[in-house]
Order: sequence, then C-alpha cells, then structure tokens
Amino acid sequence: MRKNFNENAFTGLEAAIVLIAFIVVAAVFSYVILGAGFFTTQKSQEVVHTGVSQASSSIEIVGNVYGVNNTTTDGGLGYIKFAVANTAGGTPIDVTQMVVVYIDENTRQEMDWEAGADEDDLKTANYNNWTILEFYNNVTDNTLLEPGEQFVLGIHVADPAPNQQFSVNLQPAAGAVYPIKRTVPPAINTINILL
Repeated sequence: MRKNFNENAFTGLEAAIVLIAFIVVAAVFSYVILGAGFFTTQKSQEVVHTGVSQASSSIEIVGNVYGVNNTTTDGGLGYIKFAVANTAGGTPIDVTQMVVVYIDENTRQEMDWEAGADEDDLKTANYNNWTILEFYNNVTDNTLLEPGEQFVLGIHVADPAPNQQFSVNLQPAAGAVYPIKRTVPPAINTINILL
C-alpha cells in the first residue's frame, strides 16, 4: 500500500527558514552600518568641538583698559591694567602659562610673568614683566582663572608716545590669541581710560 506524501508543507517551512535567515542577516548588516555611521558622526563632532576650542579665545576683558603713568619726569604711560574673565562656557586657564606680547610701531617685547609684583614694579622703566594685581571671587586661591572669577592683570608697556597705537596680545595655553589694541591719549593723566 502506497501512501501519498504531500511536500507542500515542507516547502513552506523551507521558505520560512530562508526568509528568517534573510531578516537576521539584514538586521545584523543594518546594525553594523548604523554603528559605523554613529561612530563617524561622533568623530566629526569631536573634530568640530576641538576646532572651535582652538579657534576661539577662552578669555575676555571685563570693563575698561586703564593706562597708568610711569611717574617719571616725562609722565609717559608706564603700564596698563584690566580685568579678565573666562568666556561663557570657557574652561579654566592657568594665567601664569599665558604668553603676553607688547607690540607698537617701534617695539615687540614678550613680557615675563612675575608673581607678587605690584604697581610700583610695573612703573619701573625697562621692567618688561606682567603680573596679577588683584583677584576677585578666587575661591581656591590660585592662579587658575575659573568660571565666575576675575583677575586684574598689570602689564608694563614700553612707554608709548601720546597718540601712538599699541597692542598687547594674550595667548593662553589653549585657545586663540586675544589682542588688546589701544591708543595712548594725547595728554597722559595719572590714570587714563584707553580707547
């Protein structure tokens, strides 16, 4: 006696297995492709953030830039002072690692950091240094300029003449140069707001 076998059910089972295998392979492939895309996007974001942090300055001037006379017989400009703070969202900066350069039409001088100097030191001719004169909101009592803190910097200038333009460039360890361009007033008082 011969039995009739129906192979239709077996063919449907094979088709289901092949279909499931295709779905699994497609899911794994799409996971790999999406993972590579997310990795590439993350690397692109890191490059953009690094570029922005290097191209933008992380410090800014708060208030005016003051020029103080040197109290010698010629009554020239002895030093400038101004307050600096972090830019919004800026990272802490060790200001002692900052490179400060004074430039006018006759002079280009890289200034040296000096801890503990005062305003009388800055008035001295051929001093060529800069220092922190005052600290505001400095909770940790260090030279790391953190968000919310302000430091008043004093920078000796090379006795520029009245009406002469000069520039002081502040170069933090990370970030772009912050140039301060000012003009010496025609008549130098004891303290002058430089424009």
